[in-house]
Amino acid sequence: MPDTIYIASAIAIMAATTFALRAVPFALLRPLRSSALVAYLGVYLPAGIMAILVLYSLRDVSIAAPAHGIPEVLAVAATVGVHLWKKNAVLSIIGGTVLYVALVNYVF
Repeated sequence: MPDTIYIASAIAIMAATTFALRAVPFALLRPLRSSALVAYLGVYLPAGIMAILVLYSLRDVSIAAPAHGIPEVLAVAATVGVHLWKKNAVLSIIGGTVLYVALVNYVF
């Protein structure tokens, strides 16, 4: 059985490694907070990412299928509507998802 010094040193090394892995990113990213590029990306990147996610989600929608893409279009419209109304991304995504699942399972 390992002695006490071995166990204590192993715990100390694990604690130091964990602390370093959590603290180093904050120390390295501090200079980037005043960067003009990071500020620009912070303004325009979320909208671009959302557009890519919408296009990716709708890539397999077939207008030749029986539902003709109606549940997807209604869910996206509801998501946009809830977001414009409440300005809450989580609420709008959950609302659009619930509407889509309900439409696919119970209506179409």
